[in-house]
Amino acid sequence: MARHRPPTPDLFTADDSVLSVAFVFPMQGPAGVFGPTCELCAQLATEEVNRAGGVLGRELRLLPVDGGAPPSEIADHVEALVDLGVVRGVTGWHISSVRQALAPRIAHRVPYVYTALYEGGEHTAGVFLTSETPRDQLRPAMGLLALERRVRRWFVVGNDYVWPRRTARAARAYAREFGGSVGAEVYLPLGTHDFEPVLRRIEGTDTDAVLMLLVGSDAVRFNRAFAAYGLHARCLRLSTLMDENMLVASGPSATEDLYSAAGFFASLANQDTLDFHGQYADRYGVEAPALGSLGESCYEGVLLLAALVARAGTLDVAAIGAAADSVSYEGPRGLLHLRGSHVRQRIYLARADGLDFDVLMELDLHGSP
Repeated sequence: MARHRPPTPDLFTADDSVLSVAFVFPMQGPAGVFGPTCELCAQLATEEVNRAGGVLGRELRLLPVDGGAPPSEIADHVEALVDLGVVRGVTGWHISSVRQALAPRIAHRVPYVYTALYEGGEHTAGVFLTSETPRDQLRPAMGLLALERRVRRWFVVGNDYVWPRRTARAARAYAREFGGSVGAEVYLPLGTHDFEPVLRRIEGTDTDAVLMLLVGSDAVRFNRAFAAYGLHARCLRLSTLMDENMLVASGPSATEDLYSAAGFFASLANQDTLDFHGQYADRYGVEAPALGSLGESCYEGVLLLAALVARAGTLDVAAIGAAADSVSYEGPRGLLHLRGSHVRQRIYLARADGLDFDVLMELDLHGSP
């Protein structure tokens, strides 16, 4: 089928009838495996916003920016687009290193809706966040696995940047809270292909579970190597960044005893999810990239950006921030509200079942297992 790319505005023509937004998503690198779904979900939301009248009476358009490039290059590119007045907002899924490079340079000037799950702690004025943090996503999942699977000894394998390292720091505290510990942590460059040294280390321990903090195709390769090493028969895996595209790429033989926690799974049997499936299939056809939490987050990002601007009645970042705590919107994750610049949402625990996820339960975000 033909790909549906967002229209690109003429960089040299001002058009007061159009509101252009930089859409930063991965077109290359490890996260590129779910980039196509990010793009299609964001475009689907944009078309929905425009059918409802656009943003402040203007047509919303997305300007694609490669979020898989080096963070400093992305920040330079997006800042230049803001300087030129080409874009009046920013959204999309990209890793935390990109957000950290980008936010100080543009968040005080245009609204910035960040859709990736992340390590928590982002409070830059003008940044609004739609996705999960370790407190609500990882803590209850670790607690439930400690209770139901008797997990006590954790081994962390992550990429070497801010999200995995800070999430692992939180995981150490959660493991202690539930009577366990993190025995070892290994951090690998983005784009790693050889996992044998870390697999040998896991094999030489009494690990009950591996916490995977790997991005995209790195996680896919790790899953395959983990299963080929036979480690799936002796310890489970938990990932907070594992969508259906990564599951399919891993293959059913590589996902045994693999758990994931997220605010959205395509297999959720509720009306919001079913409606979203229908919209996505009607727009892009049955051969479109698989729906998953990472791509779907970009749909959420566009809806939240439109809701923030509509509520404030202006593109002024200070006014948007002042009105933010009264903003809500409805999408595939249900009716969601913004509190302290973060969206509050339900989180689910799922277990891989072949090429899909079996959603086990909604996690308790406040109590202990």
